[in-house]
Amino acid sequence: MQNREKRPADEQAPTPQERGLLHIWKSGGSSAQLCPERVLLSRPVLQTALGEHHGLLLTQGGLVYSFGELFWRNLSVSVSAPVLEVSLLERTVVCVAAGGFHCGALSEQGSVYVWGENTAGQCGLTERGTAVNCTVSEPSLLPVVDSDVVPPAAVRVVDLAFGREHSLALSAQNELWAWGSGCQLGLVTNTFPVWRPQKVEHLSGRHVIQVACGAYHSLALVRSLPPQNYNTQKPPEKRERGQSPHHTVAEREEPFAVDGGHYCPLGVELTDVETSPRRRGPRRRLQPGGRSAGSSPGSVAGSCPFEDGKSNTKQKNLPAGTTLEPGEQTDPLTQTDGSPRSHPLPGWRSKKNSAFHDELELQNLLQKLSSHSLEMHQSSGPGDTDSLSSYTSDDSYVSSTPSTDLLTSSYKEDFPIKSQTNNNSGVAVPLSSSPVCLEDVRLCLEAEERALQGKKSSSLTNINQRGNAAANRRRSLPGTPTRGSPRRRRPCACRPSPAGRTQAAAPEEADDGLPSLDTEVWSWGRGSEGQLGHGDQLARLQPLCIKPLTGEEVIQVAAGSHHSLALTAHCQVYSWGSNMSGQLGHVNSPVTVPQQTKLSDGLRVWDVSAGQSHSLLLADGDCVQPVLLYCGQQQEPAQSERSNQNQRSCQRSPNRAESYTVRPTLLPFCMEMGYASSVSSGGQNCAVLADQNVMGFISAIHEMASRERQFYCWLSSVRKLLLTPLRNRESTCPSLGEPCTHLFFSVCESFVRLSVLIGRHSTSLTYFQHDVQGCDVTSLPLVTQTEHFLDIYKEYCSSVGDFQVMGGFQSLHKLSLDCLGSQQSVLAQLCVSDQSVGGNVDLVSLLYWPLQQLHQYSRVLLKLASCYDVLTTEYQSLHQGCSQYESLSLSLLRRKKEAETTLLFWKTHSGKTTEVLRLPRRRVVCESSNRSLTLQNAGRFSNHWFMLFNDVLVHTQGAIPSQSLFSTYHVYPLTCLWVKPVTEDSSRLYAIKITCPEESFTLVASTPQEKNKWLRSINQAVDQVLGGGGQGSSPGVMGMSRTASYMFTGEGRFKDAQYTGGWLAGRVHGRGTMKWPDGRTYSGNFKSGLEDGYGECMIPNKELNKTDIYQGHWREGKIHGFGKYKYASGEVYEGCFSDGQRHGYGMLSSGKMAKKSSSVFIGHWVHDRKTGYGVYDDITRGEKYMGMWLDEQRHGNAVVVTQYGVYYEGTFRDNKMSGPGLLMSDDDTALHGEFSDDWTVNGKGVLSLANGDCLEGQFSGEWTAGLKVVGTYTKPVADEPENKERSSQLRLGQYAVPASQRWVCVFDECWSRLGCDAPGRGERAAAWENIAVTITTARRHSPDLSKSQSKVLECLEFIPQYGEAVTTANYDNIRRYLMKACETPLHPLGWLVETLVTVYRMTYVGVGSNRRLLRQAVQEVQAYLTHFYSVVRFLFPGLPDDGGIIPDPPAPPGKGRHNSDMAEQAVVVVSCSSLLLPLLLPRLYPPLFTLYCLQEEREEVQYWERILRLNKQPDQSLLSFLGVKEKFWPVLVSILGETKPIVSSSKDACFVSAVETLQQISTTFTPSDKLLVIQKTFEELTQEVKLLLHDDFLWCMDDLLPLFLYVVLRASIRNLGAEVNLIEDLMDPNIQHGEQGLMFTTLKACYIQIQRESTA
Repeated sequence: MQNREKRPADEQAPTPQERGLLHIWKSGGSSAQLCPERVLLSRPVLQTALGEHHGLLLTQGGLVYSFGELFWRNLSVSVSAPVLEVSLLERTVVCVAAGGFHCGALSEQGSVYVWGENTAGQCGLTERGTAVNCTVSEPSLLPVVDSDVVPPAAVRVVDLAFGREHSLALSAQNELWAWGSGCQLGLVTNTFPVWRPQKVEHLSGRHVIQVACGAYHSLALVRSLPPQNYNTQKPPEKRERGQSPHHTVAEREEPFAVDGGHYCPLGVELTDVETSPRRRGPRRRLQPGGRSAGSSPGSVAGSCPFEDGKSNTKQKNLPAGTTLEPGEQTDPLTQTDGSPRSHPLPGWRSKKNSAFHDELELQNLLQKLSSHSLEMHQSSGPGDTDSLSSYTSDDSYVSSTPSTDLLTSSYKEDFPIKSQTNNNSGVAVPLSSSPVCLEDVRLCLEAEERALQGKKSSSLTNINQRGNAAANRRRSLPGTPTRGSPRRRRPCACRPSPAGRTQAAAPEEADDGLPSLDTEVWSWGRGSEGQLGHGDQLARLQPLCIKPLTGEEVIQVAAGSHHSLALTAHCQVYSWGSNMSGQLGHVNSPVTVPQQTKLSDGLRVWDVSAGQSHSLLLADGDCVQPVLLYCGQQQEPAQSERSNQNQRSCQRSPNRAESYTVRPTLLPFCMEMGYASSVSSGGQNCAVLADQNVMGFISAIHEMASRERQFYCWLSSVRKLLLTPLRNRESTCPSLGEPCTHLFFSVCESFVRLSVLIGRHSTSLTYFQHDVQGCDVTSLPLVTQTEHFLDIYKEYCSSVGDFQVMGGFQSLHKLSLDCLGSQQSVLAQLCVSDQSVGGNVDLVSLLYWPLQQLHQYSRVLLKLASCYDVLTTEYQSLHQGCSQYESLSLSLLRRKKEAETTLLFWKTHSGKTTEVLRLPRRRVVCESSNRSLTLQNAGRFSNHWFMLFNDVLVHTQGAIPSQSLFSTYHVYPLTCLWVKPVTEDSSRLYAIKITCPEESFTLVASTPQEKNKWLRSINQAVDQVLGGGGQGSSPGVMGMSRTASYMFTGEGRFKDAQYTGGWLAGRVHGRGTMKWPDGRTYSGNFKSGLEDGYGECMIPNKELNKTDIYQGHWREGKIHGFGKYKYASGEVYEGCFSDGQRHGYGMLSSGKMAKKSSSVFIGHWVHDRKTGYGVYDDITRGEKYMGMWLDEQRHGNAVVVTQYGVYYEGTFRDNKMSGPGLLMSDDDTALHGEFSDDWTVNGKGVLSLANGDCLEGQFSGEWTAGLKVVGTYTKPVADEPENKERSSQLRLGQYAVPASQRWVCVFDECWSRLGCDAPGRGERAAAWENIAVTITTARRHSPDLSKSQSKVLECLEFIPQYGEAVTTANYDNIRRYLMKACETPLHPLGWLVETLVTVYRMTYVGVGSNRRLLRQAVQEVQAYLTHFYSVVRFLFPGLPDDGGIIPDPPAPPGKGRHNSDMAEQAVVVVSCSSLLLPLLLPRLYPPLFTLYCLQEEREEVQYWERILRLNKQPDQSLLSFLGVKEKFWPVLVSILGETKPIVSSSKDACFVSAVETLQQISTTFTPSDKLLVIQKTFEELTQEVKLLLHDDFLWCMDDLLPLFLYVVLRASIRNLGAEVNLIEDLMDPNIQHGEQGLMFTTLKACYIQIQRESTA
């Protein structure tokens, strides 16, 4: 309703005659004479706030109007012509509050503005005023700042409440702030006034919902703490909330006896107090200086000094040590002359040690005080009808420090009366002071003797309140007043509302947005009239929970001057405090605890307000339009005039009103006001805000809220009268039986959940009524929480139906007759006309009756929707909600009918055999007891009975339906049942085929109608059990693919297995989980009834008591494809499988449990055995085998290296060295000969020593144990030619497996993933589709991917234009695609790269890091490139052969080849090294470069020794030594921007940029990158030489070599030999003779030159 263009009334904002109509009148007159005055304003009134003699109006647009006695401005404004608060025009006000004599407004931003009386600091220290201002004439900003945070932050306020001398503010964080004077602030302080708002620490950490202020007391509605928090604050104890929450307070809590150990209600230390058995109130002490501990904070000086610095009247101080104590209260009378009579009113008693030792002295003092009291009565203001104790014992309490008054210690003098005389008008304006009553002093002295007889008690609680010990404890302890208390933050929207309520006033839950009913009421301040509700008349310094109201679901509190009201969600009103005028609405005793107001039947209160001596209630009556109820004084017409004359003199009379209401009375004029939305009271005034019914909108809102409140009351009554007694009865379980007992408890629980939902919803609608102008109709819980409502109603209907199906209502009815007894008649009154017959309650209809509320929801939402245009959002939301509730209503009615039909079926076919099929959730759909359905090809004498339920199809054999007997039966779950009609043929059979996971059969119907009936029924039942609407689908199509659970019972692989997952036409299909009884589990994909696709399997190993785990691919029920298998023995295999066996590439890591040694094998497998090339790393022995395998044995050519540096290459047979081989030790000793066993030589051989000596002959023995030699020893001669035959025998790599034959299995797996049977044999389009499917599947099953990974996968999902010719224009696109593919292991090419890196590291890392493996490692890299390039060319057929040229793209027509040189430069030569080496080599670089370093280790030592020696020379000396011409010597160097000359001692100052560039060669990986570094070094060198020569020149090698040699020396590159050899071995052959090739040759020459440099 916030959008003006969408209001139901019309297109414009409602006129004042339609919304926000204000009616105001004065209380106390007879109901027949009351005539409310209609306030006519140009704008609708949103909120009314009434003080004692003034009021505030908040209108639409945030305008504020004032009326009444505005003494702070010397104005008296009629309510008919309120005055606009001009200073607030710039502020959008959303809330107003009126105290006794001050005002407040709250802006949309949460700022507080206050004005009015400030004698007690109730307006605070505003921006315009100081601490000595008596009044604040204009609205002024009052900052509310939280100084506990750093830096201090402004507090956003959402609600205000004002009393006479104090003010409260509720923040958006649901914390309470207070300022002003008196114990009603709830602050931990003894200094008053409190000028700046302070947080009420006693409620810190609690969620305050609403606050209300009386004259001198405060109320707060607080959300209860969760149950789990109780144990942290108090010890476990029996909670009274276990009782039914529907009992009245009087029923639930008897008067309790006090003990010495109960919680102190004052929050202060207790001292010994003398009491008497008849005493009801606490004693009061007069402090030295005449200050009374119970005097009003406003009755002191200092807060508002007069001009002469003195008070108008003075009071003599009582002698020190005088102690006054109140006793029983009776009605005091006033003499005819106006002097008070000495009737024993509050029996004030003096202590024994009183300072008044002489009775005559006391009487003299009292005489003076009496004359003084007459002056006070004559000067008191009009209209104040406070009760006596409001200014005597109202805030009586015991101080822990008798010499200091906690309330008045900051005041210098006591003023018994305060009046302010305005210099301009001279009119005495009454202030909110409370004079000291002298009658208290007189009666106190008279009762001194009785006080001495009182017994001591350590309790301050009313001694008449007795009960059990548990009643002395509160349900919730207050929050710990610490600065770090937890605070629940919640958003709050402060927007204009009709009742001035913000969203903070509604206890919103964070979960579903509905108000919480688990609330408590806390009170503090003065309590002389019992207005605090704690069972006594004591004051409270700190907030204290009112125990009787805990659990009563209070939703609103209101505070009058000296009485309090609490409204519950059950539409009941509790009242306590002063009842002098009957404002409590009852005459129950005591009034110090909450008592339920006596309401007429059929009245449900939903708004309350409290004035000075009256209460005003807004309630639902017999019709939709609300009614007004009044509690308080009522004068007869003859007394009215006399009352007005004596009003001024009798305003403070304690006499009980001469005529008052005993119970709330109806105000007859309320029906003429329209639809009242809120009530307010203050002083002696009453006000009502009402709306006119526009297009039925307002009436629809009120009807919805009224019905919901009535429904909640009905639910609460049924719960209280029926369900709770039956559930708590001990005979319930034996009477109902165990199954029905559980179902009955389920009904009770679902009923409670429904009741709680309705209660919260009715409360939410009540708040909505208060704010109907400021709320959007689409925010109604029925619209926003539709699913929650539907779920609760569905659950409730199901629980009642289950209980009915199992026959529970028959037993429950008998139990209710025994249990309820006389309550039967009361319960019968709750039944509608069709729910009770002959006085007996029909429990079935009674518990089904809540379902009718769904239709009411639909009807009211339709009414609301009709108020809007069809195209508006409001109409769409309301109409959608209407449809949903109506649809559910019809659906639940069908379910009710199904439950009734099922119950009748079980009654008709009752028996032991059928009882096994009876389940709570099971409903009968149809059955074939009339032989309408038979089994095809059944025996002639066989009897078949088919029963279709909502969850299963039951087939019984040997059945006699009439007797409910059958011999065997089989149950087919509908979740796994497929049905389709059989086409009629010549046999004229009306058949239906039923397919189940383990069985299929055909049913034959007797007629076509029966066939259609069964076919439709089965389809609808299957559709409903699968989560559909139960409407069924076209036969043969519905539910072919579904997700369901099934237990296999037949023989086969899945025997006794439980499956949950996807199905397709009766077979397991899709993702699912299969669990066997022996512990086996498979979770993954299925296809056509078998495991197929990716899945995870767990197989228990009983011997090792561990589990085998497999994660990978399956095909046709067997492990097939790539996967990872973790054996129970500790071994782990990761690789390829085929038909359940390891086949293809794979890596097996052995564990330490089953074997003595730890090893890793990576290589080729055939039928679960090692066959082909593989690497076996025996970690325990420190040996690595790299060669061929055959049937789990080493067989063929291989290389073996050990951790001791021994190298062997040769042939293996039968898993041992056999045949010719070459063995080399770490010191270069080499043996070539015949081997017969591992490391054992037996036959001819040649042994070559490191120094060149040679031993040739017959060898025998083991290498490590010693060799026997019969042969010839030769020593080489200097001039002897090289023995080529011997050299060929000692050549490395002759027995190693060729690089092209290694890891063929890895590339075969890559081809297989592309969909090719063999390398290059397959469809290219299918390969690309496999890639796209693989990437897409990986994305779907990897939800934890980062954004960058997801983006890369999205790019790889798209298939590039692989078929077009490759040109220089699109060549870069191919390179970029390959780069992304190789970085993604999910891509087949990425998997290939990752696997090649794995096998390479497994081969050449660790023991394999042997320098003699360098040539094989280089050849293996080159073989990778060759195989890899063949795969890439298959995917991109446009690529040329290795070393081919990519042509330039054809020129556009008309341009031609205008520049042949540019065309030549655009030619690109493609080779496998240039395209793929940058993708592969960076990952292989560490092990490969390590081998190069080991190979060049000796040369590196020589090189580095010369580097260190030559670099000791200065630059010029080194240049001269290297033969660099002086014209190339730099003469200047720039250091930090400053140019300095190079002297003979300068070092590392020449050619610095070239040196630093060359040093970057160690940071690159590929030969092309290293050559680029060398090229940049030459360019930097050339640039610096050009600056020296200042002209163009051409390098010659004689000049370039020495200069570049200097750069190499100064660069000091470690392992430069390894770098040079790596570049030479792997550089692109196409650039060997180009510019980069020449530069590389220069670097190599420099390296050789440095090595050969003389060491002399």
